[in-house]
Amino acid sequence: MKLLAIETATEACSAALLIDDQIELRYEIKPRGHSELILSMMDELLGEAGLSANQLDAMAFGRGPGSFTGVRIATGVIQGAAFAADLPVVPVSTLAALAQRAYREKGEPNLLTAFDARMGELYWAGYRVDSNDIVRLVLDEQVANAQQVHLPLDEEWYGVGSGWSVYALQLGERLGESLLGYKADLYCSARDVATLAAVDFESGLAVPAERALPVYLRNDVAHKKR
Repeated sequence: MKLLAIETATEACSAALLIDDQIELRYEIKPRGHSELILSMMDELLGEAGLSANQLDAMAFGRGPGSFTGVRIATGVIQGAAFAADLPVVPVSTLAALAQRAYREKGEPNLLTAFDARMGELYWAGYRVDSNDIVRLVLDEQVANAQQVHLPLDEEWYGVGSGWSVYALQLGERLGESLLGYKADLYCSARDVATLAAVDFESGLAVPAERALPVYLRNDVAHKKR
């Protein structure tokens, strides 16, 4: 399998090229300039592998939630690139990608991912790692305030994502002794988008480029009061 993945929904911008069981990554923490940076990363990866886009099996992207601008950039770039190369696209949850990275680096099997959604809210979801070392959604993605986060308290959970830098106190009070710890300064990586996309591609979950749509969770994110 040959798959190119991109992720721009957080402060980190990254692209990854998966060829069978090998992944090459370009990753940079840069709050602005994702639209130019991601294109150069994609070109570098393909060039170094000696591939053209139309030799890939699919493309993938972090479809949100996350920064409205960042999610929009990833969507626009992947739609354009996949359409030009006549390739299917695998949309991957940014919350799931972050959970996959946290498991890869921390080894924790139950993960609560949370992004700061501004306006007193966070984007969050709960994941559990399966027997194939892939995170699976167990608590649906949603946007809510920290006091509305609910988890099975008979299990232990590890928190990850920018939501923990803002709402660690409130989330800690909600979870009590079931909270093992958290890491707020961990960002999504295209490496994990590629890992999850490969699984989804094999499961037949790729879509045509025009159906590769963003997920914002908050309907009014683009219509804040002035």
